Amino acid sequence: MDFGVSMFPTPTSAGPEEIAVAAEKAGFESYFVSEHSHIPVDTDFPIADEVPMAYKSMYDPFVSMAAAAAVTETIRLGTAILIAPQHNALNFAKAISTLDQISGGRIDVGIGAGWNAPEMENHGVAFSDRFKATRETIEAMVELWTKDEAEYNGDIVKITKSWQWPKPVQTPHPPIFIAGSGPNILKRCVALGQGWMPIFQTEWNENLRGVQTNYHELAQDVATLAELADAAGKPKIMITGMGLPPTPEHVDYLMENGVERMMLGLPHDSPEQAFETLDTYADTIKQYR
Repeated sequence: MDFGVSMFPTPTSAGPEEIAVAAEKAGFESYFVSEHSHIPVDTDFPIADEVPMAYKSMYDPFVSMAAAAAVTETIRLGTAILIAPQHNALNFAKAISTLDQISGGRIDVGIGAGWNAPEMENHGVAFSDRFKATRETIEAMVELWTKDEAEYNGDIVKITKSWQWPKPVQTPHPPIFIAGSGPNILKRCVALGQGWMPIFQTEWNENLRGVQTNYHELAQDVATLAELADAAGKPKIMITGMGLPPTPEHVDYLMENGVERMMLGLPHDSPEQAFETLDTYADTIKQYR
């Protein structure tokens, strides 16, 4: 199993380029960043009484990945996650393929449908349309990445026959990881992507159903993914697990269930906290290399 680190880059956190360099030197396989374009004041934040400043002040993920790509050579760079309905498919495809070019083919694309209705609606997308918009955006991007003359005619995304270069370095395109939980998400992983990005919750409450993934149901989810992929004639869906510390219990459990990558979250309150945590993680995972 590979290990990566993820972070909310902000003006007060460690810089994305700094963390990427340190993570590459420490032997981590990947470095992922997150996204929120803005947070409307009327946001109903699901996991705290107030919206943390980090959610209000994240750097743009594409700029963060470009900064990281410029100073690294081998570490994979990705997103956990990009909010697909909040992006124009043409600009989205162009930004990702450009990043794949300048990084030498090191981009992974973590994509979700989003949870914040006011934020999404400020982008001109109805919250009720978020899953359709996500599907159409992904399908349109794949057309642009893989065809010299691409077109797409969906209910939300419409592109007349067009040229768009550069194409990504990776063939047929950078791997797409679908974030979320539940049976419908697993179906979308097989239909639209190459990977699944669950956020695991060990202390389970049924109110979390559809928001986070029950840690104790992983074996069942892995079996369902395998069945769906086999029925669709697709390769094994890669799993990037998030939300867990790298304790032997958790690492062994994920490895036993075929999880290919464990993503470890870094604090974003100060650069010192991020680097200290990175060093601790690096020491912890040495035994698994």
